[in-house]
Amino acid sequence: MSEEIKTAENAAASNFIHDFIDEDLKEGVYTHVQTRFPPEPNGYLHIGHAKAICIDFSTAEKYGGVCNLRFDDTNPVKEDVEYVDAIERDIKWLGFNWANVYYASDYFDFLYECALKLIDKGLAYVDEASADEIREMRGTLTEPGTESPYRNRPIEETKELFRRMTDGEFPDGAMVLRAKIDMSSSNLNMRDPIIYRIMKATHHRTGDKWCVYPMYDFAHPLSDAKEGVTHSLCSLEFENHRPLYNWFLEALDIPTPPRQIEFARMNLNYTLTSKRKCLKLVNDGLVSGWDDPRMATICGMRRRGYPAEAIRAFVDKIGVSKAYSVIDYALLESCVRDNLNENADRAMAVLRPLKVIIDNYPENKTEEIEIDVNPGKPEKGKRSVTFSREIFIEQDDFMLNPPGKYFRLCPAKEVRLKGAYYIKYASHETDENGNITAVHCTYDPESYGGETPDGRKVKGTLHWVSADNSVETEVRLYERLFNVPNPSDEEGVSSFADNINPESLTVLKGCRIDRSLAGVKPGDTFQFIFLLSMLFRHIYPSEVIEIFEKVSLHLYTLHK
Repeated sequence: MSEEIKTAENAAASNFIHDFIDEDLKEGVYTHVQTRFPPEPNGYLHIGHAKAICIDFSTAEKYGGVCNLRFDDTNPVKEDVEYVDAIERDIKWLGFNWANVYYASDYFDFLYECALKLIDKGLAYVDEASADEIREMRGTLTEPGTESPYRNRPIEETKELFRRMTDGEFPDGAMVLRAKIDMSSSNLNMRDPIIYRIMKATHHRTGDKWCVYPMYDFAHPLSDAKEGVTHSLCSLEFENHRPLYNWFLEALDIPTPPRQIEFARMNLNYTLTSKRKCLKLVNDGLVSGWDDPRMATICGMRRRGYPAEAIRAFVDKIGVSKAYSVIDYALLESCVRDNLNENADRAMAVLRPLKVIIDNYPENKTEEIEIDVNPGKPEKGKRSVTFSREIFIEQDDFMLNPPGKYFRLCPAKEVRLKGAYYIKYASHETDENGNITAVHCTYDPESYGGETPDGRKVKGTLHWVSADNSVETEVRLYERLFNVPNPSDEEGVSSFADNINPESLTVLKGCRIDRSLAGVKPGDTFQFIFLLSMLFRHIYPSEVIEIFEKVSLHLYTLHK
């Protein structure tokens, strides 16, 4: 187990956010707690969002408060109702319910009035400089910015220009509305930030009513205040934005302003969470879509068979801090494995089938073999699988000339069929190329369930399915999408392609599953019983299966 996992598992999950809230409540700054989760509907949520969701909703729950869902829909060019629906679906799947659904666009009139108030106070001006000129005037981390030549234009002139911007008289990029703060501030965010820009685009909710839209840094604190948010919880990259967040609230005389508290974002190795880069993966066909099971999106993990409870447990285990860290993906898999070991039903499947014919088993006879639905939950009872004269086992579970310490089926060893009988090799069949196509065996009818009158034991136990009572299936085996721990450091789609794991998806045809699984619903999860064959391939013996269609399975390896 990696040091990252040991540290995360052994350390008490800290939560300084709750300490701050306890202090605020004790001092009477707030009498209740209200939070919000404010995603922009321009893509699908990923594992990093899962952390923010858990923090926002569980904090409100802890204090008996409310958490609203608010869509930050201030950029109509990139936003779509498709993403709104997907975000709501993902939050519900994770097990959380919001008190209300709001949109930043609900407050466009209010935000516009706030902008006019800043103008009237002499705290905002219309700047006609180009984007490049504004960027140049902003300065650097070591050099102060320079004031725009439009910075001190008269208030009435600014109001008139802002009205004309709103009326659509100017093209995109012709001018912007900037806050007048401090061009020499050591914090670049305070150097007269843009608060409104011209964007002649149809909004998914307001249509063509507006052709000017507020910037995030302006809309966010005022939307929080409008809703009555007490504690605005966000990731650490917004820490340098907090002075600006507070400045807008103070400049506009907002009573009892929200308190912004930042926490470290989740950085998970071997994953990519940048929306821009994920979109590149999707558009260039490197993955099948946002819900590709190899993606770190919540919808991808749902398809992958990850239980929502496991993701929440993972977030709880890593805790809340301000320290930058990279979490080992194996910790997430450990949480998933623990949950599935406890909750997932067991089932039988053979991925690379080899027919076994039991010569001394009656040809027309079948019997029902009982296996535990879940060994950890005996109350779930047993699952019946049909045993017959012809069965399938894994190709790797038979060798004519095995190496030492080989405990599976071979001419010299007796093995046990899971839940059924002991069998011995008798002969085999081959095709014209010498490939083994079937193995003939004999069975001991007195060895049912692994007990024999003479008390003999075998070291090998094989999983199997009946030839007549199984269905042919396509199985997709998934591994990690990237070969490098931090693909976000790689620039350009060519780098993504170079670092994609060529074995991240393997499609197997002609696999066999027990017929009882053919009717399961999309999203049902199982642990297939892979015993010695999987151990010998150094794969965790209980693989996770998600069944989507009667003839299409998705298989995921959980690493030790």
